[in-house]
Amino acid sequence: MAIIIGFPRIGENRELKRALESYWAQKISEQDLLNVAQELRSAHWEHQKDLEFVCVNDFSFYDNMLDLSLSLGAIPERFKGLAGLELYFAMARGAKGIPALEMTKWFNTNYHYVVPELALQTPYLVNAEYIHKQYKEAKAKGFNIKISLIGIFTYLALSRFVDNASFEEHFQAIKKPYLELVAQIAAFEQNPQQITIQFDEPIFVRGEHKEFYNKIKDFYDEIKAIGINVFVSCYFEEAKEALELLAQSKIDGIALDFVYGSTKGIQCLKSTSKRLFAGVVDGRNIWATPLQQRLELLKDIQKILPQTNISVSSSCSLLHVPYTKAKEQKFPEDVSKKICFAYEKIEEIKLLEAKFKNQCTTAQESQWDNQYTYSQNTQSPTQHKQYPIRRKETYRERILMQHSIFKLPLLPTTTIGSFPQTTELRNLRRDFKKGIIDTETYKDGIKAYIRDCIALQEKIGLDVLVHGEPERNDMVEYFGEQLEGFAFSQNGWVQSYGSRCVKPPIIHNNVSRKGTMTVEWILYAQSQTDKIVKGMLTGPVTILNWSFVRDDISRKEVCTQIALAIADEINDLQNAGVKIIQVDEAAFKEGYPLRKEKVAEYEQWATQCFRIATAVAKPEVQIHTHMCYSQFNDIMESIQSLDADVISIECARSGNNLLKAFKEYNYIHEIGPGVYDIHSPQIPTTENIKKQIRAFLEVLPKEQLWINPDCGLKTRKNEEVHPSLTHMIEAVKQIRQEL
Repeated sequence: MAIIIGFPRIGENRELKRALESYWAQKISEQDLLNVAQELRSAHWEHQKDLEFVCVNDFSFYDNMLDLSLSLGAIPERFKGLAGLELYFAMARGAKGIPALEMTKWFNTNYHYVVPELALQTPYLVNAEYIHKQYKEAKAKGFNIKISLIGIFTYLALSRFVDNASFEEHFQAIKKPYLELVAQIAAFEQNPQQITIQFDEPIFVRGEHKEFYNKIKDFYDEIKAIGINVFVSCYFEEAKEALELLAQSKIDGIALDFVYGSTKGIQCLKSTSKRLFAGVVDGRNIWATPLQQRLELLKDIQKILPQTNISVSSSCSLLHVPYTKAKEQKFPEDVSKKICFAYEKIEEIKLLEAKFKNQCTTAQESQWDNQYTYSQNTQSPTQHKQYPIRRKETYRERILMQHSIFKLPLLPTTTIGSFPQTTELRNLRRDFKKGIIDTETYKDGIKAYIRDCIALQEKIGLDVLVHGEPERNDMVEYFGEQLEGFAFSQNGWVQSYGSRCVKPPIIHNNVSRKGTMTVEWILYAQSQTDKIVKGMLTGPVTILNWSFVRDDISRKEVCTQIALAIADEINDLQNAGVKIIQVDEAAFKEGYPLRKEKVAEYEQWATQCFRIATAVAKPEVQIHTHMCYSQFNDIMESIQSLDADVISIECARSGNNLLKAFKEYNYIHEIGPGVYDIHSPQIPTTENIKKQIRAFLEVLPKEQLWINPDCGLKTRKNEEVHPSLTHMIEAVKQIRQEL
């Protein structure tokens, strides 16, 4: 029978988001939060009841890597004395005086995971209670259960070792508690053979972690010896190196991604009795599955393995797509027919399984016959002005010109762009969208916010200001609404981290700009101050990577279309007198292919698209960019190739470690490392920020540094933002005096 790798946890109507935020605001009790979680799990299992298993432990209050850290007792010393949900959320979000764990992107997705901190002296204390609670809930409802667990190799490879110990030493330190956790799960039943665990090992698709490849077979043989049913899931690419080792092991089955991977290497399963869960329904994109094409793929696999050993699966967890399109009423009909969200993908999986196994009901045969076969519009894109693909002047020439014009102080201060999105602001946009208020009333409200935002920044003493982005619902969705070729869901929310959800636009046709997108608001903000106000744009690669992208033409071609539209906007901004323009590429790193052999091609067209967007800028116009939660060591050449004058990066949770990559590369452009973590509600003190700045100055010269928060401030409250920025400015003043 068919399976899925995992299901969205946020709820059909974002119930978990609302419950979490109410709990954090102390508006509901812990028991209220637990009740919401139980109701959501029950609803999600109902959707899965016709599959072979329902997924248990794919649900999380924040993140599954964090859940595993708690189950293993991998808790850093600074959280000592905390327990229960207080401990859990302190590790995710920080607590008074206690910094949170780092967060970074889950492979090449827009989902963030909480990075474990491991030290050899960590006193692991295993506790499977949270998993057991979910297991009992599902069992009481009569479901057949598959428990999801992050595999040990993925967990370790994505952890941060806070000591100087090697991977081998940490593997030996955590192996015993990990096996103990599995043994505790096996004890949920008197007969361990009634327990099935899906071990998620997406790290295997990278094909580069030679330090543990010789351990894969032996470790999973030890797991199997506990007596449970064992499946290993690899997704986002092909896992050909690890696949051969898993084929030799005693595990019961393997789940592979055949949407983003290939069937190469599965011959090694031919002489085994292992089950293959064939991931032929896309868990990362929202397009309807080309059923006949995927049926033919299944038949090709059947030439290697017996049909009885093959089951249909999602390519990865459905966490990365919205819940259901049942409530979507505004899609154009041709777009709606092309789309499947998580609930509909389960129906596709069941249909493919039935067709492949020749078990279709009359209704399923009719459904198969009526499947939508679509062809995208592949006409040539709208012609744009001819723009250069690289800025004419060198960085050194440009920066001298900019310094002479701007005359900014040492360690210039700014923010990344957005300011808090208040309830009043959201209501204003909502009422305008629904036609409750007219355009003039809407614009008056936006202008009032901008005036207040500029006044606040001047009062605090920032050097380069922003307009606060009150007109923007989301940094990608806003621009998508201004561009041809995009469609938008009403409820297509996807979890980014914790309670943070995004609603990715859907690129279904050729992209071009309808008209100016930001000029009016930036010019209004500039009219309110003598200081420089940055123009704020989202970059082409981020718009691409944070959208659901049409799959009938290359991503390179789609990105180029977006880049030309952004170039049009930059040209209009600079011609209107805007001196600094920030083109955010928060998602640049997450678009990287996971296998090294595919990286060069992506780097070539992704950096080229950024340059196409920004090369129109005059030398006296300063181009900024911002990148989120990335490890930069392996992409420094690409960052250099972007040729931005200033780059800001998220840095607060990692000290000065990320900056060291820039120093080692001899990066000469200016850098704004984040001095405080905006994903935490904690307000940094002036002393904490001074400490952070001093750490940065140990790595880079003062002339190269800007000072700013980690990221945009839209998710924070005014009462958090105002004192945080005030402390940041005070810290900079004191450091300037020291220098």
